[in-house]
Amino acid sequence: MFAALPLLVVPVLIYNLIGVTLVGGFASIDANARLQTAIFTVPMTSRVGWPVTLGDLLLAVALVVLFVELLKSTNSRRAAIVNHALSMLLFIACLMEFLLAPAFATSTFFLITLMTLLDVLAGFIVTIVSARRDMDFTGGGSDT
Repeated sequence: MFAALPLLVVPVLIYNLIGVTLVGGFASIDANARLQTAIFTVPMTSRVGWPVTLGDLLLAVALVVLFVELLKSTNSRRAAIVNHALSMLLFIACLMEFLLAPAFATSTFFLITLMTLLDVLAGFIVTIVSARRDMDFTGGGSDT
């Protein structure tokens, strides 16, 4: 049953934890400031530092999870169908948070929401293509 759970729920939950811990909770407008604060700096060969923010790390995690979700969508078992339905519910929840809660009105959360939409679309497209491939459109006649 764990295979039916959409993995993109992990970055969404992490973002929700960030939103809850802000002063003012989901109504706070300080989420963008927290996401854009540099956590560490990576020295580059060009002798400049690359500041890595919490938002950058969250998006990197979400991209890796999206890749795994796309690999999971190629499966046509019953768990994959449940995964597609749960992914749709996750997208709807993300869209509602993005539109209604000030703490979620950031580019980082918008990109995570976009990733959940791409997961839904890829899942349905892969399922339709594989179902079409499995169907016999020749009419069932004999080879003459």
